[in-house]
Amino acid sequence: MFRLRTERRALPSGAHGGRRYILSESADNFAFMKLPLIVALLPLSAFGGDWLVTPPKERTAITRSADGREVTMTNGLIRRVWRLNPDAATVAFDNLMTGASLIRGVKPEAEFELDGQHYEAGGLTGQEEWAYLRPEWLNAMKPSPGSFHFVRMESGATQDRFPWKRVSYSGKQPWPPPGASLTLLFENSQLPGVHVSVHYEMYDGLPVISKWLTMRNESGRAVKLSKFVSEVLAVVETESLVEASDQWRQGNLQVDSDYSFVATHSRPDQNEIAHWEPDPNYKTQVNYRLKTPVLLRCYPPLGPDATILPGGQFETFRIFELVHDSTDRERRGLAQRRMYRALAPWTQENPILMHVRSAEPEAVKLAIDQCVDVGFEMVIMTFGSGFDIEREDPAYLAQIKELVDYGRAKGVALGGYSLLASRQISAEDDVVNPKPIFDHSPCLGSRWGIDYFRKVRHFIEATGISVLEHDGSYPGDTCASTTHPDHQGLNDSQWTQWKTIAVFYAWCRSRGVYLNVPDWYYLEGSNKTAMGYRETNWSLPRVRQIILARQNIFDGTWDKTPSMGWMFVPLVQYQGGGAAATLEPLKEHLDFYEKHLALNLTSGVQACYRGPRLYDSEETRAMVKKWVAFYKAHRGILESDIIHIRRPDGRDYDAILHVNPALSEKGMAVIHNPLDVPITRTIPLPLYYTGLTTTALVRVDGGAAHRVQIARDYTAEFRLTIPAGGMSWLTLE
Repeated sequence: MFRLRTERRALPSGAHGGRRYILSESADNFAFMKLPLIVALLPLSAFGGDWLVTPPKERTAITRSADGREVTMTNGLIRRVWRLNPDAATVAFDNLMTGASLIRGVKPEAEFELDGQHYEAGGLTGQEEWAYLRPEWLNAMKPSPGSFHFVRMESGATQDRFPWKRVSYSGKQPWPPPGASLTLLFENSQLPGVHVSVHYEMYDGLPVISKWLTMRNESGRAVKLSKFVSEVLAVVETESLVEASDQWRQGNLQVDSDYSFVATHSRPDQNEIAHWEPDPNYKTQVNYRLKTPVLLRCYPPLGPDATILPGGQFETFRIFELVHDSTDRERRGLAQRRMYRALAPWTQENPILMHVRSAEPEAVKLAIDQCVDVGFEMVIMTFGSGFDIEREDPAYLAQIKELVDYGRAKGVALGGYSLLASRQISAEDDVVNPKPIFDHSPCLGSRWGIDYFRKVRHFIEATGISVLEHDGSYPGDTCASTTHPDHQGLNDSQWTQWKTIAVFYAWCRSRGVYLNVPDWYYLEGSNKTAMGYRETNWSLPRVRQIILARQNIFDGTWDKTPSMGWMFVPLVQYQGGGAAATLEPLKEHLDFYEKHLALNLTSGVQACYRGPRLYDSEETRAMVKKWVAFYKAHRGILESDIIHIRRPDGRDYDAILHVNPALSEKGMAVIHNPLDVPITRTIPLPLYYTGLTTTALVRVDGGAAHRVQIARDYTAEFRLTIPAGGMSWLTLE
């Protein structure tokens, strides 16, 4: 049953300053949006709408000022402006969604150390006050002596970072993301033949700009690049504190990078390259010791210490600056998820997958046959299955190829598991590091590391596997060895190992190889990481696994789309727990097997169903087919973004709401009852991000449709009765 809350509360008129406003509030445990409770006052962007609801029609444009002294790049959501004369420098970086300036001063476009000498690219000197920047000051500023100076600019369309081979379960996201590119070229008369290019891309409909550097050496001699800083911004402070603080409030400029290592979540404290430092120029700040972290500098934690040979070129990592328009957690999460959908669209590939426990041919064929029967789309020969991607025996390669062909003929992708890091190889090949992140790890630049990637590439080419679960991926370990062939010593060891793994993942992406990698390697080409769970929890009693799993999904989807994280279902024992923890025999634990399937698939999340089979009886088979069919019937909305309604706590209902204003099915709410008795609750749903404004066509549990009115605060309340230990779902059109 359900009923609509009929009272209608007026929002502020929004006439202030000619802008309209969205009012939002979010809390971690009861995170539905109630617009009348003002936590953030958000002006809509320059295009007159909310980019998270209505895609902006404005395209990224690059324009030159009438006098030729400035160039502007804007997409209606953000704007960045460069002064080109007397040298190139960023002189404005504006959040057009709020009207706020992001910077308060002029810094160089980049910094780097070549042959032991520090250089800057562009920038202007002479600014006296660093709390703010006035345009009329710019004409009096001078180029920095000894810098690489601006010589010319180039512009064009965005370019793909690497090829992406689409597969049957890929979405329709464009690649590369549409937008515009701008390149500023710099030279220095003291280093003739060394050319530095500062590259920018801005994307249509996203408040995101990316940046990276390239250095081309035509000097006729080798050049050593010891260090680089690819971004330097004098950022406006988010808060002004007189006293010292160990924890500063995060502002509206989020910086992500493809230079990332061991991480399951995107958090500032796990960012390897974005360094928020005090600005020594900023003498008028409030902080007594001048330690406010308002200088953004982007550089690797070590190195790269790279030698650029004559005729060679060096390219840095890329940074992606996402400009937020709110402090609201849900809205910031939606913005980040939207960014990853565009910049790493392969993360939206979301095949339904099984982890088969044995790599023996008959066991794999059984798994493939059952997957075909119930609608699963992928089989991974799991850890401990006997699958060995490093094996080069021709007979073994032929055996795997036969299995791959068997699955492909039936529409099922096949691949397997390989462990890279967190294992010990030998004293000659392991990292020379007193404290590796995983206690033991091979160096990717060692002879073993070079041979490992040769073997894996050959295996993929010879067998045609289209899935790789790459566990313990490169975690960022440094290595002080001077005998490993692919790096010279400590200072270049992290950079060269990152390049090795990044190039390999890009190669996999170009071949359509699906990558499960338990680290934040999305921007390098991986498809999915763990949603975020403790592995030993799958050894707990079944009833506890269910609530913990829903908590994992609720928490993991603040910064991930449903397709970006995998869950786990122990069909057989995993790390212990015995019969109380496992689902086999499946027909004897049908209720918990169904709860696992339901909680994952109604969240749009795929789990690793690890075992020898997906069903063991006709009743089990029918249940699995039912939920797979449900998922495929609603796949579009289920793989859309999640609004967090109420976190699972085992004491009352928990709920999520999928939203997508671009679909005909614009919302789906999923409500679970963890209690042993039925409950009846009035549940408020925030419908703002569905794009629905006045009415909605609602179906509860697939029943008859009812037309309901939406209140002026974009909410509706539904009176639902949820069975003991059960769930209800409703769709909104």
